[in-house]
Amino acid sequence: MEFVRVSRWTEALEARAACPRAVPVSGGTDVMVELNAGRLRPAMLLDLGPVAELTGWEPVDGWLRVGAGVTYTRLIEELGARLPGLAQAARTVGSRQIRNRGTLGGNLGTAATKGVCHPVLLACDARIELAGATGGTRLVEADGFYRGERRTALADTELIRAVWLRPACGPQYFAKVGVRNAMTTAICSLALTVDHDRRRVGVGIGAAGPVPSRARAAEEFAAAHIDWGCGPDRPRPLAADVVRHFADLVARAADPADDPGAAYRRHALAVIARRTLTWATTPSAPRPADHLWRHGGEP
Repeated sequence: MEFVRVSRWTEALEARAACPRAVPVSGGTDVMVELNAGRLRPAMLLDLGPVAELTGWEPVDGWLRVGAGVTYTRLIEELGARLPGLAQAARTVGSRQIRNRGTLGGNLGTAATKGVCHPVLLACDARIELAGATGGTRLVEADGFYRGERRTALADTELIRAVWLRPACGPQYFAKVGVRNAMTTAICSLALTVDHDRRRVGVGIGAAGPVPSRARAAEEFAAAHIDWGCGPDRPRPLAADVVRHFADLVARAADPADDPGAAYRRHALAVIARRTLTWATTPSAPRPADHLWRHGGEP
């Protein structure tokens, strides 16, 4: 296995084009686990860590363009106010050391269905910026990026360059259920966004099917019942039956086929769907920094 380290974006694209079987690595928090377990044996490891072009973020025409090399820690510390859902998801990742190394692009590139960023990017209608040495740059909607378990729209000669998201215009929440309170992968996860500018609700689901997905029926139902005239700071609480039906629609959107834990995943998703929608539409609702509950019983 060859190891190639590059320091410039153009060099990264050239190396990727020369070896389509190369596996990009930045923080290495996902890739090295696969290597050590013997599940991954690439022809080349392409180290993108030194590429400065991937580590910045900037506002562009009403969007935030976040480089693929931005770490979880920086998502929390620098973008928590602008992208609270993504920051909440980042807080649930591993230990401080892992958050200091792991990157947004790495989470996207491995495309494991349990990855914490996927539900948030789906709920936020994010766009993924992909680039290749010969094909130029293109933007792919998050909803079209995931093609299967650990499969994406990324071509063999392309790399993930950045993620585009709109700054929050209302409440955003991320919640996941795991077997313990910290440093655990998700049994299921959910992201909820309420965008008062576009009068839109976004719901992303993770770890409850072969690919991360959106609960479109739940999104449309919630958007039809929110009183948008009240504004994000003084929302009007939703009726209990509306919240319950929303949660039921979220549970139905999950696809844990042939999974012995399918019933529990759907139950847990319904619980965190009720809670996040209640938080988003209740003025006095708590605003915890992150949301992670233990497996067992009702979270």
